[in-house]
Formats: sequence, C-alpha cells, structure tokens
Amino acid sequence: MNQGSARSSVRFEPNERPPLAVTVGLALQFAILCIAGIVLTPAIVVRAGGGSEDYLTWAAFGAVVVSGVATIVQAARVGRIGSGYILLMGTSGAFISVSAFAISEGGPAMLATLVVISALFQFLLGARLSLLRRILTPGIGGTVIMLIPVTVMPLGLGMIEDVPENSTPAAAGVAMLATLGVMVVCALRATGAFRLWAPVIGVVCGSVVGAYLGLYDFSRVQEAAWIGAPRGSWPGLDLSFGPTFWSLLPAFVFVTMVGAIETIGDSIAIQGVSWRKPRAVDYRVVQGAVNADGLGNLLSGLVGTVPNTTYSTSVSMTELTGIASRSVGVAIGVVFIGMAFLPKVLALVLAIPGPVVAAFVLVVLSMLFVLGMRIVVQDGIDYRKGLLVGVSFWVGVGVENDLMFPGFFAEFAGGLLQNGMTSGGLVAIFLSLLMELARPRSQRIEMPASIAELPRIKEFLNSFGARNGWSGPAMDRIHAATEETLLTILQIEGNEDTVERKLLLNVRRQEDKAMLEFIAGPGEDNLQDRISVLGEPTSLADVEQEMSLRLLRHFASSVRHQQYHDVDVVTIQVDVR
Repeated sequence: MNQGSARSSVRFEPNERPPLAVTVGLALQFAILCIAGIVLTPAIVVRAGGGSEDYLTWAAFGAVVVSGVATIVQAARVGRIGSGYILLMGTSGAFISVSAFAISEGGPAMLATLVVISALFQFLLGARLSLLRRILTPGIGGTVIMLIPVTVMPLGLGMIEDVPENSTPAAAGVAMLATLGVMVVCALRATGAFRLWAPVIGVVCGSVVGAYLGLYDFSRVQEAAWIGAPRGSWPGLDLSFGPTFWSLLPAFVFVTMVGAIETIGDSIAIQGVSWRKPRAVDYRVVQGAVNADGLGNLLSGLVGTVPNTTYSTSVSMTELTGIASRSVGVAIGVVFIGMAFLPKVLALVLAIPGPVVAAFVLVVLSMLFVLGMRIVVQDGIDYRKGLLVGVSFWVGVGVENDLMFPGFFAEFAGGLLQNGMTSGGLVAIFLSLLMELARPRSQRIEMPASIAELPRIKEFLNSFGARNGWSGPAMDRIHAATEETLLTILQIEGNEDTVERKLLLNVRRQEDKAMLEFIAGPGEDNLQDRISVLGEPTSLADVEQEMSLRLLRHFASSVRHQQYHDVDVVTIQVDVR
C-alpha cells in the first residue's frame, strides 16, 4: 500500500470515536466472523485428547470469555499491557497438538498448569524483547508457523470419521466436500470484506448438508439453555509437577514463544493500517501486545482452557473498513463475553459435524502454511536463510512422521523432540545462532550519553576503519552520520548535558556498508517519523534538530529506530564504497 492510499483509507484512527451504531455494528461483525474459530479450536483439542463432553463445554465457554477480556485489554492498554489497537484475541491453533497431548497424558488439570507456567515466560519475553530481537527473527517464526500444519493436520483430518454410527458411509465425504467447495469458491471469487466470510459461509453450508444427512447433533443445541453458564466445571490445576509436566513444559514454552512471534507480526501490521499518515513501528506497542497475549494465556490456564493469541483477521478487517478506533476493540471484547453466556450460541458451533470441522481445519491450516511462507519471504531470502528454513522444515517433517531415528527421539527428554514443530523450531534457532556467530565480528564501546564523548567515538571508529581498509570520504561519512545520530538522540531526550545515562555503540562491516547500532535510554520521538516529515513547517526551536535530521538522512543510506520500554535502538547504514 502506498502512503497516499494509507492516508485516505483510514476513517477513524485509534484515538477517535466512531458513531455508536458503527461501533456496535462492526463489533458484531468481527465477533460473528471469529466466534467459530475460537470455539472450534478447543473442540478439536478436547476431542483429540479424549476429554469429556462436560469439559468441552467448559473449555469453549472459558475460551470465549478469556478472548473477550484479552481483546478489551489489547484495545484499552492498561499500563504496559495491551497494544492500544484493534487486535482480536482468540484460541491459538499453534497449541492444538501439544494441548491435545497434555490432555491425553495428564488430563485437563495438567493442561491448565502447563498453560499458566508457560504464560509467565511470555511476560518475560515482553519485558526483554529488545534483547531477543536477533534471535526471534521473522525467518524462525515463519518456519515454525509452516510446521504447525504438519503437526496438527493429522488431528484435524482425523475428525472426518467423527460421525454417528448409523450414518451412511458417504455422508462424511459429502459433508466435507460441500464445506471445502463452498469455502474455496467464496475465497477465490469473492472480493473485499466478503472474502473474510468464506470460512463462516463454508461451515454454515457444510452444517446444513450434514444436518440433511443426519450428522448434525441437534440434541446438544436443544438441551443448551438460552442464557447462563455452562454445565461443565473448572478442571483445577495439577500441582504435582511430575514427569509428565516436566516432559511437556519445554514444548509449551517453545510454542508460547512461537505464538509471541505471531503476535509481534500482527502488532507491527496493525500499526501500518491504523493511521492516516504512515508511522514508524513503535516497539513499545509490540511489547504491550505480547504482554496482553501473555495475560490471555495466563487467564486461559487459570480458567482451564486452551491458550490464545492475536488474530491476523484484525489487520484485514481494519484495512478493509478503515476503522481503527480502539473503542471498537473494546466493544468486540464485550460482545465475546456476552456470547459466552449464551449457551445455545456455543452449542450451535460445538454441534458442527466432524467432517465439516475437518474441512475447516484443512483450509485454515493451509492458509497458515502460506502465511509462514510469506513471513519467511518478506524477511528476505538468501542462501543462508534458505538453508536455515529448508533444513529446519524438513527435519520437523521427518521427526513428526517418525522417519528420523524414531527410537532415539521417543526416549530422549521424555519424547519432547517427537513433535515436529518443536524439533524443527529448535533446529532453526540453532542454525540462526550459527549464522549470527558466522557474521563479521562487531566492535563495541560503552560510554556516557554525552556530546563530549565524540572524540573518543571518533578514535574508536578510526581504529575499526583502519582494520577494514576504510579511509578518506568513507570515514568522513561514518563520522558525520555518527555525530548527527548522537546529536539527534540527545536532542530528542532533551538532556544534552546528561552523563548518567549510558550509550552503547556497536559497529560492524556488512559487505560494502558500515552498520552502526546505538543503544541508549528510551525517548519519546521516533527518528524515522521525524525524518519522514522533513520539509513540513517547523518552529525556530526545531530548526537545529531538523538540520541534524537532514544531515543524517544525507550521510546514512538507511536509518531504523526501534523503541522499547527499556531501551532505544537506532541502527544506521553508511556506504563505504
């Protein structure tokens, strides 16, 4: 999307309030669009794990309530928890495999405990996101997302046989093909917002066909009350911390990190479609989104249901409607909570025939696989990243299908590495660390954040430049860009004479460019945003800072400013040719 279209398409920014009728109408549309996915995920998990029908009813109720609360927190942004944008929260498909295994091995209480403990790691990630920016890369996240369908698809397709005993042999296939056909046709032929409704339309049509063939469980809907809480009960927590817990905890922590990567991507994307005037990514918003995701997972564990994550549908719907007001996000959360106390609504979804659910899973996981591919490609592909993605993916596939040393992986660490997503993801992280170690070594210097340190910085850069054969105009550009970056950071902070704060400068060579990374205390303004508005009217007080920004833009080939709660990271590239 170009900048002009971004300005014209946004009707209401996050801080603006649309009319009440618009807010309520859009909230209902969002909720109806997503409620099936929120309820079907615990249905798949509980049925695959052998859980009871009473627990399934409770898990679906808890999932909808927690999704509503977490969606409200995401939009309202309470302290450092929440993004302040429309980011729908719902049950996470990434947890289907490990959650089903936890229920089958230790019961619902074991699942609840694992979700609670793993959620604590997500809060830690949100607080220290800046330290992991080179490890949790989009390439790794995309690879693991591609592996999710590999591990979950057998569970989903296994639901094709989940039909009444007295049904005809062809009924399951007809219902599945009807669902799949309608979903695919709608997705391929529809345009705009109508395309987002393809899964819902397909499930409804498949359910109608299933009802005609005797597959739909009308008794569940008839027995459900119109208003009230579910008949199931809280499963509690398993605090025995036995071998099953310790063997499954690493997998849950790892999948939690994967879910956080997805949330990071969604929180970056939503910022790009929520403002009339394009802005640089604010990583404080990203941290808030990850923290809200962690809160949602913590509540999911305490309630006793499957974990949740952000839904990418939020980005698509916001872009299509042009309404990014956080009041809509709050309204969506309220609608979710209201739906949770309408048992007939949840029963309508839980009664959907197994073959219809299998078709839904097939389409959703297929799109999830493509999403992973897109994330990998958008991060940029060279032979190193191609090797990382290819090797990690096929190791995961091999392990998941017991094609690689099945005896060893079945016994090692309690069978932790038998899961293809976990083993493939660990291989991706290992290869990423090797790539990081293979990069040219960087040099670093730490000093007080003060303009008086410029001579020391210049001496440091001259020494690094001499080792790399840089001199003359190349070093002049590096010095000039460094000075303007430091001046701009100090001016934004408003404490040019402060010596208490520390500044860390990393410099390394990347082919024919010098990469300089400045790490300092957090500020309010973003350099990328300030550079983008150069040329607009400024006050006399801003003239000096604007001059520094113009010079910085002249000397540096690129400027990237990542703002976190605990630190600011400014990365600049300078051509040395």
